[in-house]
Amino acid sequence: MAKEPTAPADNAGNAAPNGGAAPSLNILAQYVKDLSFENPGAPQTLVNREKAPEISINVNVNANPIAQGDYDVVLTLNAEAKSGEKTVFNIELVYGGVFRIANFPQEHMLPLLFIECPRLLFPFARQIIADASRNGGFPPLMIDPIDFAQMFQQRMAAEQLKQQTAANTQPTN
Repeated sequence: MAKEPTAPADNAGNAAPNGGAAPSLNILAQYVKDLSFENPGAPQTLVNREKAPEISINVNVNANPIAQGDYDVVLTLNAEAKSGEKTVFNIELVYGGVFRIANFPQEHMLPLLFIECPRLLFPFARQIIADASRNGGFPPLMIDPIDFAQMFQQRMAAEQLKQQTAANTQPTN
């Protein structure tokens, strides 16, 4: 019989390099906050498909503290399919997760909340969008992976520009 591996007696594998507790990120809950599927042209749009509609997708991420170390991270996805000027379908999903984050340096918190947490939520939100479009009579809408790191960098750059603009427009006496 093979010997079972045992944890180190001093829990050295669980300690952070600085001797403190190890950083942890846990998902406490995931939920659909809002889901809407609009199919305004049905049934005509379901039978008269001459070409694939143009699909635009908008993504937004928000995060708010809800308790000490617990955060509500919300991923908002809007997908609109159009054929010319006519809306074929419109899907809006607000999908959230409650995350417990502990023992991370403060400078890592924003990237965790706006990159890593949405990255963990995205596959579930993507499946809900695909199911909604399929249940509406269309092929499943499989959203391509999202670069949340790039979104975060753009958000930070926009915030920095906003602060610089505000500082430059302050009246001087």
